[in-house]
Order: sequence, then C-alpha cells, then structure tokens
Amino acid sequence: MAIFLNENSKVIVQGITGSEGTKHTARMLRAGTNIVGGVNARKAGQTVEIEGKQLTVFGTVKEAMEATGADVSVVFVPPKFAKDAVIEAIDAEIGLAVVITEGIPVHDSAYFWAHANATGNKTRIIGPNCPGIISPGKSNAGIIPADITGPGKIGLVSKSGTLTYQMMYELRDIGFSSCVGIGGDPIIGTTHIDALQAFQDDPETEAIVMIGEIGGDAEERAADYIKANITKPVVGYVAGFTAPEGKTMGHAGAIVSGSSGTAAAKKEALEAAGVKVGKTPSETAKLMREIIKG
Repeated sequence: MAIFLNENSKVIVQGITGSEGTKHTARMLRAGTNIVGGVNARKAGQTVEIEGKQLTVFGTVKEAMEATGADVSVVFVPPKFAKDAVIEAIDAEIGLAVVITEGIPVHDSAYFWAHANATGNKTRIIGPNCPGIISPGKSNAGIIPADITGPGKIGLVSKSGTLTYQMMYELRDIGFSSCVGIGGDPIIGTTHIDALQAFQDDPETEAIVMIGEIGGDAEERAADYIKANITKPVVGYVAGFTAPEGKTMGHAGAIVSGSSGTAAAKKEALEAAGVKVGKTPSETAKLMREIIKG
C-alpha cells in the first residue's frame, strides 16, 4: 500500500518544458512514474519527447485532465508564476498538487492555501519548497532520488528534503510504503498530522518516522495528535539541536523564539507523546530498526 500516490496515479507536470521540469520528468519516468502529459500555456499543442516517451503539452491543467485522466500534478514553475499555476490546479480539482518550487512568497502560498480551503479542499497540496512524494516501486512525484530505497513497511514524513533522503538510505534494507517531504516553509499544504493519519490508516505501514526541525510549533501539535490518535509506533528526529537561540536557520520557517520552537522543546513534547526521538538521523534509524525487529 501507499499514501497519496500509487502505481495507478496519472501524473502531469506543470512547467514540463523548463529545464528543471524536463530534467525531473526524465527522472520520474525512469522511476516508473506514469507521466501522461505536461502543461505550458505558451507551448500548448506541442509534443515533447522525454526518455523515449511522447508527451503532449496542454494549455491548462483542466485540458490535461480531460484528455489524460490525470489525477496528480507536479509543479515546476518559477516562483513568480507559481501562485497562478497552483490556483489553476485547484480550480481544475486535480486530486494532488505537488509544489516543488522554492522561493514562493509566503503571501502567495497563503493565497493558494486559502483558495484550496475555500473551494472545499478537493486538491491536496504537498509543499511548496519540498522534494515531493515517493511510493517506492510504484510512483515518484517530485525530485526524491528513486534508487535510495525500495518498497517496505515504514512511512516517512519530513520537513527536510536532504534528511528525507538520508533516512531512506539509513533504512533501505527495510523499505518504505511512502516518503512524503512536506517542505519547511511557514505555510504548507499537507502537514505532519495529515501524513501521520494517512499512515495510521494504511494497513501495510507498520511504523512511522517523523522528521521535524526547529521553529514554529508543528512538531508540538503533531505530538498532541499522536498521543490522541496514532496507535502505530512513531520515531522522531528534530533538526537543529546545535542551532543558536534566536537565529534563523535554513528553511524560512525555522525561527526560534524563547523556548517555543527549540529542538529540546519539540523533543520533550514528542517523548511525552510516546515517540522515541533520536539525537542524530542515524540514532533515529537505529530506534526504528529496533521497533521493526521487536
């Protein structure tokens, strides 16, 4: 099983003709993703050949969906145009929009997030500023390397792209049902809580790894949710134990104010909810390995 993305997902790429869109479409195709077309209003009607596959470029997401039955869009559109691209996907009511683009203004992210809410949340948004989602052996929507790990029984949800890859590698002998990189911006679509519940509901996910980072209170809220709703074992890692207090580190969302948002505060909240928290990614992987073996 998998969450949000599986072997039946039909994927389109918004921005398929740009350098990043073309490069990562090729990588997704090599991973076995069923890419059925692309979107670029200025190149509508053209055909592009990527990895030996002829892909039609449509003028809008709606046209692409009507012609191909697409239910997932991966957005590789520059920050300046990303808000309009995501709104277009929401208005077309595509099931999943994976927004890879980094550097989208927070105001724009707030706008399309609010638009999705106002129109009934028919489109799940992952991101922005995220590596995407992979269900190993089934489908890959985004920029996550597909050859790190294989299918298995662990679910992974992470704010950090590179730590997603490291955890996949550390636990590659066990494998993953799905790995979701939710992004580290202040405003994102799918949250830790959304992914945790989806993994809880997935019968083939046996245990969950949750990776957070300093700043905000998302991990504290996830800890409360785990305590009340998640029965599967969860292990965690919080990036930023060595970060100086009050300093913005890495992602735009990672800012610490007082004790709120520190790695120590998040670790404490998670452990109070029964989550085992590693001090390093490798220690976190070891904790998961012990759970799977035990």
